[in-house]
Amino acid sequence: MTVITTEFAKPKQDWRVTMTPDDIYRNPMNIAWSFDYLLSGDKVEDLYRRAKQQQWDSDTYLPWDTEVDPSKPMINDQTGMYHRMPFFSKLSKSQQETFTAHSTAQLLSQFLHGEQGALMTAACVTHSVPDATAKLYAATQTMDEARHVEVYARYCDKIAIVYPMSPWLKALIDATLKSDRYEKVMIGMNMIVEGLALGAFNNMYRNTQCELLKKLTFNVMRDESRHVSFGHAFLGPVIAKLPEDEVEDLADFAFQAVNILAHSTTAETNASRADPGFMQVLENSNIDAKDFFAGLDEAASLGIAHDLPPGQIHSMKDLMMPALARVGLLTPTARKKYEDAGIPVFDDPRVLQAMEGGHPIAA
Repeated sequence: MTVITTEFAKPKQDWRVTMTPDDIYRNPMNIAWSFDYLLSGDKVEDLYRRAKQQQWDSDTYLPWDTEVDPSKPMINDQTGMYHRMPFFSKLSKSQQETFTAHSTAQLLSQFLHGEQGALMTAACVTHSVPDATAKLYAATQTMDEARHVEVYARYCDKIAIVYPMSPWLKALIDATLKSDRYEKVMIGMNMIVEGLALGAFNNMYRNTQCELLKKLTFNVMRDESRHVSFGHAFLGPVIAKLPEDEVEDLADFAFQAVNILAHSTTAETNASRADPGFMQVLENSNIDAKDFFAGLDEAASLGIAHDLPPGQIHSMKDLMMPALARVGLLTPTARKKYEDAGIPVFDDPRVLQAMEGGHPIAA
């Protein structure tokens, strides 16, 4: 991995991501043959055909020769809470530029790690789903995710280093990969993780000032919008035919996954304090962690919050929860769990419907 060499952004240590024994585990998933090779003629087949038509070669389609200056924001820094903190304005220009480069790299690293998780889950669905058309579609999603891993790895290499995976994101994807049936894998990935990613990609597309990142993000987002649609198109009819106890089991799995996400990212200040990767960003930027988090607390006391600007999407409110609602996973029992956990339940599908199917809202 190439590390940026400009003096302001050169890290004190090469924070390479390494694998531990905990990263290797068995998956209890069944493998399902399907000898009915006729395509279904439904929305899943339509998504499969779109996926074939919308494949793209990152080597020739993206302008990789674009010069990317890590000292300038890849994302509009005026919209971020960090850059609106009074504390931030007191930092030297070098520290501000270094923090911008490395905090962006840390964010993009989460996209990179998440795409690897999506690659593995799509492969799981390919071999475990019993429906022939769904197998074909899941195979196209596997190819999509492989391409996404490639492009985010290449872009991170241009701006800084690959930072470690955030603990909450790994916990969420590990729970999905360790689940015991393909429906849970699709709930965890196609509805929850992909919903999180699709909203984040939309917001980045609207904010980024980098030509390469903008084109990269739009094409990834178009792929992801199909992946989210697959979760509904295939799982909705499947769940509708399941016995009540199995529906409740799936609904509880969805709740547990959302709960990991909600309580790991409710307050960015708390999430950042618990994230080793973000602590490395501060160290590489020569920013004292205690001073930085005191600055975050000061900003919060002044009412400076992480409000989304107009036109941006709240992943949980606009995408994840409506996706779970329309396939029947917000049962009365599940709604009570969300209420007890302090997680608002949203079921308005309008933004979700506008974003999915291969036609993202940013188009």
